[in-house]
Amino acid sequence: MDRNEVRHAWDSVSETYAERRDPTGSDAALLDDLLERLPGAPTVLDVGCGDGARTLANLPPNSVGLDFSRAGLNLAAETVPDSRLVQGDMTALPVATDGVDAVTAYHAVFHVPQDQHPTVYREFARVLRPGGTVLMTLPSGQFETVRRGWMGGSMFFSAPGRRATLDQLADAGFTDTETVTATDPLGSDSEFVFATLDGD
Repeated sequence: MDRNEVRHAWDSVSETYAERRDPTGSDAALLDDLLERLPGAPTVLDVGCGDGARTLANLPPNSVGLDFSRAGLNLAAETVPDSRLVQGDMTALPVATDGVDAVTAYHAVFHVPQDQHPTVYREFARVLRPGGTVLMTLPSGQFETVRRGWMGGSMFFSAPGRRATLDQLADAGFTDTETVTATDPLGSDSEFVFATLDGD
């Protein structure tokens, strides 16, 4: 699927995905751990915010929700009406350089082709202030596939593997990394990583 097809795919399944995902759980609780690492009144960019219930709703009021799908952002506008919402592609974030204190990306980068993942992590590094933190899902394996019938539609999934992802984060300038396993929105376990951008 090309990027336009992925965007249309998300438009078609956003409502079903929002209905089926649990807005609570241990991966949502990781946001409290993230906020403890950040300065007071931080600005957080939530990449792939979807309907906003899982992550954006639990972030500070001045946070920004970004999604590829207009349908997802429409749901987020209802769920988190006071949030700032932006439609955009994570491979070219419409966010100022050094503009945010943290980036969250829950189950988001998986929908970008493997060869573009390094670009995504460089974009995360660009928009983060020095010493900023990214909190994101780590892939458990290597794959690139279209899942037919997913949430009643079709969806593109792609990842280069756990070790390759950590290496790509390091290449983008992220130094200290800490991994933790938590329950994901659909009830299974996923690994997440806190990664800190080099402050030099």
